[in-house]
Amino acid sequence: MTVTTQTPRGDRARPAKGRWIEDWRPEDPAFWAGGGARVARRNLIYSIISEHIGFSVWTLWSVLVLFLGPAYGIDPAGKFTLTAVPALIGSALRIPYTFAVARFGGRNWTVFSAALLLVPAVLAAFLIEPGVSFTTLLVLAAVAGVGGGNFASSMANINAFYPQRLKGWALGINAGGGNLGVAVVQLVGLLVLATAGKDHPGLVAGVYIPLIVLAALAAWLRMDNLAHARNDRRAMRDVCKDAHTWIMSVLYIGTFGSFIGFGFAFGQVLQVQFADDFDTPVKAAYLTFLGPALGSLLRPAGGRLADRLGGAAVTFWTFVAMAAAAGLVLAASTSGSLPLFLTGFVLLFAFSGIGNGSTYKMIPAIFRAKAPEAEARRLSGALIGIAGAVGALGGVLVNVAFRQSFLASGTGDGAYIAFIAFYAVCCALTWLVYLRDRPGRPEGV
Repeated sequence: MTVTTQTPRGDRARPAKGRWIEDWRPEDPAFWAGGGARVARRNLIYSIISEHIGFSVWTLWSVLVLFLGPAYGIDPAGKFTLTAVPALIGSALRIPYTFAVARFGGRNWTVFSAALLLVPAVLAAFLIEPGVSFTTLLVLAAVAGVGGGNFASSMANINAFYPQRLKGWALGINAGGGNLGVAVVQLVGLLVLATAGKDHPGLVAGVYIPLIVLAALAAWLRMDNLAHARNDRRAMRDVCKDAHTWIMSVLYIGTFGSFIGFGFAFGQVLQVQFADDFDTPVKAAYLTFLGPALGSLLRPAGGRLADRLGGAAVTFWTFVAMAAAAGLVLAASTSGSLPLFLTGFVLLFAFSGIGNGSTYKMIPAIFRAKAPEAEARRLSGALIGIAGAVGALGGVLVNVAFRQSFLASGTGDGAYIAFIAFYAVCCALTWLVYLRDRPGRPEGV
């Protein structure tokens, strides 16, 4: 999806009735210095807040499964199903959420999508208790998937506010701030476990109810709509015909898909793989936030490295490092070494965060190498939307891999082997398509 703006001349961004901005020219230096930068920054701040809470609600079940003890009668395979379902729904919602910004306005959609988070939060706060059916829990987990769409609409909205020279920085800050929601919900879960205990899972969701209300209210009062934003559906159709779209989507499954998938699964893996060390949920919760926090904070660093060294080179070596980290996790699993296991998993989170930044940096470079600048921007925006949706499916695949591995052997070894194989495929794709010297290779990626 690409968002374009065509505006008349003017000196400043002036919100019209209902906070619609009719005149928006971020590429005009005088306009940007005369107030445009301030307006864009204000919208970025409140967009990050809403997206951050969206990520927390999306990954809420990564924490809630830690509370589902024997009284709930759910085995590890069932718990991995509960974490896979919101990942699937969230990835499916990313395409319609991307189009919604231009259709309804960035401010309006942020308010609506933030308020919609009340549904999964309220339901989880009041309905999770011993005796609840597994079907009900599946429905509650599925509803939490709405939080996964907020990333796509937030990125599309902020993309329209910033000039081309600042998009990388703005989108990196926006994405990183949102991704931190994965770590923060783990900390909220730890706080609840440490204070109220494992018998009160509803409190984790309840903490977010007032925060959601405040985020929606802040977006209503402080954000703006861009009147001339447009959806370019033809760009989406055009880019779907390009092989690079699907190659980059596979690479994004390996980076962002790994990040969100491990974010959903890590606490549960610790409890199952090292049951003696993590015999209570609070022990696992002490560690689950570390990896997501590090991965989120390193995402902008991956973009900066890609600026200096080239996106394809950083992405290639990121996948090499992720394969090595997954090998470390496999070795720790077979030897029963908890310190080695934790080290390997934290490295997986860290490198996936770097890869998130470097793969997104590759996308505009691919089209700049083979199309005029305006066409390249149009196609790049569409590819970012598709890659974000497909990449999020990695969260489903990671949890399904763990589910099948624990069902088959009682350990995650089969899943770790699958991850190593997939990262090897991503290495090969990156090398063959974007690094190897061959006719037709995009230059400068």
